[in-house]
Amino acid sequence: MKTTQYLAAVVEELSITVPLISDEETEKLVDKILESKKIFVAGAGRSGFMGKSFVMRMMHIGIDAYVVGETVTANLEEDDLLIIGSGSGETKTLVAIAEKAKSLGGTVAAITISPESTIGKLADITVRLPGVTKDQSEGDFKTVQPMGSLFEQTMLLIYDAIILRFMEKKGLDSNKMYGKHANLE
Repeated sequence: MKTTQYLAAVVEELSITVPLISDEETEKLVDKILESKKIFVAGAGRSGFMGKSFVMRMMHIGIDAYVVGETVTANLEEDDLLIIGSGSGETKTLVAIAEKAKSLGGTVAAITISPESTIGKLADITVRLPGVTKDQSEGDFKTVQPMGSLFEQTMLLIYDAIILRFMEKKGLDSNKMYGKHANLE
């Protein structure tokens, strides 16, 4: 296959995942983000990269958001929200972070393929995304893509859709958000 044929296959897979995502679950997450004082996002590997992009957009919107593990990350307090992106829901470091957040009185949200996973069971809010885990042992989706790519791409897109929902709820547009864009570049 040619590169553009692979691209078409990836886009087709992503278009199939959209109707499999629960509006009810994502609306719960949107509402919790809007009512929380601070938002923390964690993920490992590529899932972590998707989370970082989400935190960046939340900052552009004016939400007090942090990437777990960065040197400038604030402390989690009671009623803050931790969002964990993990396909398997079993990444040991992320399980420990979820447990710590719960012990501090935080709310945990899981973005995962596996709501019945350890992180999924710890979570107060779960958004189930279709896809397969990086070892392709879990999931309900056949994909041409390697490892967890479909899950990670779907996570980035749902994060961007959540940003659009915030913008709608808060009456924001790109021009208002651009005022918070980095200007030391």
